[in-house]
Amino acid sequence: MTSPVPTGRLRAWMLEGLSDMARHQQGGQAVPERRDHGQRWWRVMCLTGVDYFSTLGYQPGIAALAAGLLSPVATVVLVVVTLAGALPVYRRVAEESPRGEGSIAMLERLLSFWKGKLFVLTLLGFAATDFLITITLSAADASTHLVENPHLTEALHGKQMLITLLLVALLGAVFMKGFLEAIGVAVALVGVYLALNVVVVVVGLWHVATAGHVVTDWSNALTTQHGNVLVMVGVALLVFPKLALGLSGFETGVAVMPHVKGDASDTEERPAGRIRDTKKLLTTAAVIMSCFLIATSFITTLLIPADEFEAGGKANGRALAYLAHEYLGNVFGTVYDVSTICILWFAGASAMAGLLNLMPRYLPRYGMAPHWARAVRPMVLVFTLVAFLVTWIFDADVDAQGGAYATGVLVLISSAAIAVTIAARKAGQRNWTIAFGVISAVFLYTTVVNVFERPDGVKIGACFIVGIMLISLLSRLARAFELRITGISTDDMAERFIRDISHRTIRFIANEPDRRDAAEYRDKIKQIRSDNDLPAEEDFVFVEVTVADPSEFEAGLVVRGEVLHDRYRVLTLESSSIPNALAAFLLHVRDTTGQRPHIYFEWTEGTPFANFWRFFLFGQGEVAPVTREVLREAEPDRSRRPRVHVG
Repeated sequence: MTSPVPTGRLRAWMLEGLSDMARHQQGGQAVPERRDHGQRWWRVMCLTGVDYFSTLGYQPGIAALAAGLLSPVATVVLVVVTLAGALPVYRRVAEESPRGEGSIAMLERLLSFWKGKLFVLTLLGFAATDFLITITLSAADASTHLVENPHLTEALHGKQMLITLLLVALLGAVFMKGFLEAIGVAVALVGVYLALNVVVVVVGLWHVATAGHVVTDWSNALTTQHGNVLVMVGVALLVFPKLALGLSGFETGVAVMPHVKGDASDTEERPAGRIRDTKKLLTTAAVIMSCFLIATSFITTLLIPADEFEAGGKANGRALAYLAHEYLGNVFGTVYDVSTICILWFAGASAMAGLLNLMPRYLPRYGMAPHWARAVRPMVLVFTLVAFLVTWIFDADVDAQGGAYATGVLVLISSAAIAVTIAARKAGQRNWTIAFGVISAVFLYTTVVNVFERPDGVKIGACFIVGIMLISLLSRLARAFELRITGISTDDMAERFIRDISHRTIRFIANEPDRRDAAEYRDKIKQIRSDNDLPAEEDFVFVEVTVADPSEFEAGLVVRGEVLHDRYRVLTLESSSIPNALAAFLLHVRDTTGQRPHIYFEWTEGTPFANFWRFFLFGQGEVAPVTREVLREAEPDRSRRPRVHVG
């Protein structure tokens, strides 16, 4: 027989950190307590940079195919949108959501109840599209570079799917080992890759400068093709949406924000140092990438023949690698290929980090994922398996996934722009409101154009959205009877009521508040005594629950006491679910007094099916049997379980 010890150790290793989750009441949200002191901002920048900077592997080729000779001008438009649009937006997002929730949390606060939850699930679907396609597309592109290397083409021909799956599995293994190891690998990869690109750019610019006819030929051809400068700018604006992949990296830059070290004086409520350093991270990454985008689009357009960018050409999908081999020799070119393959493979690391930070913040709190979804390693396994499925569905084809990737990126950036516009308006910042409004319009235009040109992206995003909503619904149904009160606090009057009745049988009456006049409470006591054959001298305390936001799954419970009409003691509770609030309160009374409390209900009118859905969606319904079921699941020992009576 197999020893149970390894199984126990494996479970403990898989769920490591789950028991350390400290629940803090922050608008009803349970958030994980930080267990480390974070990393320096430039190190975390490298983690987001493996996604952002790795696009240099294919962005110049995409720009050349989309804009032709106009590629450098279109890239300048992309850089202007990056520095004047996306960067200010995400610097503001970093201020508004310093725990890494991003624009999704900002927009969540604008909508309440189920509307807000469904809206967040929709955005999470696009976020999952963005992050998961980043993992699969980057791994597929890395395997393409590997397969197309002149030295390996024959040996690896037809094995791109296998190589892509292996790269995805290796990425998952890094995160199973630990997050700090992922950051260390990212720093090394980004440092080497950027250094090699500097060499390629400098050599390319030197060749452009020494071959004067190259610039002249390009300028004459551009003028002949497009005429004056205004026409060129107009065409560049039209083709700009096709270059939108060059905007990736901002959402993950905010998502990994909790891992930025910040200052020793930072608090969870106001981590000023973390916000400041995250702004440094975003700005530095955007400036570095902008410089590379302009320089690389310029040298690749001028030095590479146009037909080499086409499918089957030597520069297709690897324009800078083409220049590295052409002007620096095969030895340097091979080193550059290896570096490109490594950073494209690890580009999924920033996406994985974003998923691990984003999904556990919402789905478990909504009751739409199992409790273990807050642990890192099980989620890594889930995301890796989904990445396997996506890779298999798309046959590891980079082009087939490009539309979904761009759609995910643009939807998230557009939502961020809208969120900061609303935030600026609420803060009374008129100039910023106008500026962010213009930026929102630009990104919405880009998103709409991209959707019309590549509708597959929306279809794939819709699949992720439907999948998340379906899994969320099933999970919430499975956890419907779970005790989900994160903590209970009582005021002085409530404690006094409990203390006064603790020396005798503790009896509560569950009352749905109506007029709250003396007749309501008098008639209720009379009916409970009659239905349960209780003597007149029995003492009662009323318990009334008001449903706040029934779409919330986890929340704290505050119990307040009051005396109505000079004789009736009433405990008022506010929660997202009446049965869960009552069950948690009864267990709390049992634990504080050492006695099993009794609670008395009336049957609710209506069919059981309709009442269940009232409970599921609105926190009400058939309260008595659901309260008992919650108590039964929370306390298996019948001798210690509070007693439920229904008349």
